Amino acid sequence: MTSLIFFNSKHHETGPVITGKNPNRFIFDDDKEGHLLYAQIMAHSRGKPNDEALACMLVSWGCSAGVLPGWMGLDEDAFHMMLDMHFPGLDISSHSNPNRSLDPVRQQECNDLQQLLLNNRAGESDSEVWVADIISAACLGQDHLWQDLGLRSRQQLSDLMTTNFPQLAAYNDREMKWKKFLYKQLCNAEGIYICRSPSCEVCVDYAVCFGPEE
Repeated sequence: MTSLIFFNSKHHETGPVITGKNPNRFIFDDDKEGHLLYAQIMAHSRGKPNDEALACMLVSWGCSAGVLPGWMGLDEDAFHMMLDMHFPGLDISSHSNPNRSLDPVRQQECNDLQQLLLNNRAGESDSEVWVADIISAACLGQDHLWQDLGLRSRQQLSDLMTTNFPQLAAYNDREMKWKKFLYKQLCNAEGIYICRSPSCEVCVDYAVCFGPEE
């Protein structure tokens, strides 16, 4: 069993932070500690579809980057079940669980996002349920969703969505920014249409919803 040590000297944050932008976004390509942690985690990988994305999120979360709350938005039992499925033998007993929690005022919002994702899950693995919980928690942050999750790029998030929620991913065929896309689905389901433009192409806020997420 390998003991995983999370380094917090450069990436420390305390208190509930699922509000506002995150100043401690983890940059994998520029951080040797990130590469080391990622390698430690992936050494336990079973080669399942979600392993790489979950490993990236674990690295960012363990270094108090991203905005994921304690246990990555899962309950403690589910968190350890996730580790057992994807990274058996990985010991995180020495980790520092970020001192963050979901805003209780926004719990219903989080629940609605979870249900949206679960209604469109692939039905191939229990891992889809955990990913839905993690994504819905990250949606409460204020950066791009891939950044709030602690992933490497938007493409990695797109791949995660396609694997776990293929119907929903296919519906985003114009590559709307993922967080805006998910909230738009919630609004549409409730019959709420905030945008008054006749089409996205002529909307003055087109770049806010579409385009690069860097």
